[in-house]
Amino acid sequence: MAPYLSYLLLLGIRDFVPLEYAWVASLVRGVGALLVTAVVWKHLPAMGRPHWGAAITIGVLVAFGWYYGHLLTLSSGLPQRLPLPLFGGTPELADPRAAVLSDGTALGAGGLFWLNSLTRVAVAVVTVPLVEELFWRAFLLRALIDWNNFENLPLGKFTWFSFLGTSLLSTVQHPDHWVVSIFCWFAFNALMYWKKSVLCLVICHGVTNLVLYAWVLFVGLALGDARAWWLW
Repeated sequence: MAPYLSYLLLLGIRDFVPLEYAWVASLVRGVGALLVTAVVWKHLPAMGRPHWGAAITIGVLVAFGWYYGHLLTLSSGLPQRLPLPLFGGTPELADPRAAVLSDGTALGAGGLFWLNSLTRVAVAVVTVPLVEELFWRAFLLRALIDWNNFENLPLGKFTWFSFLGTSLLSTVQHPDHWVVSIFCWFAFNALMYWKKSVLCLVICHGVTNLVLYAWVLFVGLALGDARAWWLW
């Protein structure tokens, strides 16, 4: 649990630094969580084989499913934010280029925009998949079967309770995309049951994040479709 929890704790740094240093906050949480992962590495389960074909294919499909599934959710009339008291309010669509710097000017789409964006995407592609898959698929998917003896269970062991439990809990992590989050976790869990490899899931998750963020930037910047920023 340590890599994932350290990432969540370091995530809060972004709320205390000006926009000019958002890229530093990204690097701190990304590198910090990787260092914690390195410290506890000897206690982690075997990572398994990469299964590149399955990982990349499912990663790309999940990325586009996440993007267009969320747009479908918006058009369907379902609440965008998870309808629980803990997640009140309504999300606001905001173009990141309009964010205000310390001097009162807009961020724009210059060098600082790309520095902030690229460091954010790098962390989402490298650190996030590793710490989340160690937590969700390597740990919690087994812990919800036998909390006190999970390390003796084989990776990819199936029960309906752990399959549905981890999928529903994922909505807490993505409250503004809760509908597509559930189906994303269905796909990731299914891949784990099929390949029984943490490394395969890390690659798949990384591909999903890379393709999703790249598509958001392409649609938002090149095509000028503001709806893309819902996923930023």
